[in-house]
Amino acid sequence: QVQLVESGGGLVQTGGSLRLSCAASGYITYTMGWFRQAPGKEREFVAAISWNDGITTYPDSVKGRFTISRDNNKNTMYLQMNSLKPEDTAVYYCNYGVVAKSLDELVPFGSWGQGTQVTVSL
Repeated sequence: QVQLVESGGGLVQTGGSLRLSCAASGYITYTMGWFRQAPGKEREFVAAISWNDGITTYPDSVKGRFTISRDNNKNTMYLQMNSLKPEDTAVYYCNYGVVAKSLDELVPFGSWGQGTQVTVSL
């Protein structure tokens, strides 16, 4: 199974920006996406991008602030996060799967990596 490694997290002030990366150990022909999990909360969907035509999906909570992209030649996916808020604080994970149209979010079926911590201070 393809291994995923997230990086790029850190501590940033409210309104700041971060760019996360997700490096895959092999070529992925599925939709890829980002998820996050805050302390005491369930993991939630953040963004998804199809593998061939770049169609993106975002929940309302991040729409207009986050931008997902991928470079299939490098087996890498990115998440550009702007206008960060304290409620964006979480461990961010990447994965791949299929988009459930009824939910308008990615249903993952890859293995979870270690994630990367994003902390947004006031």
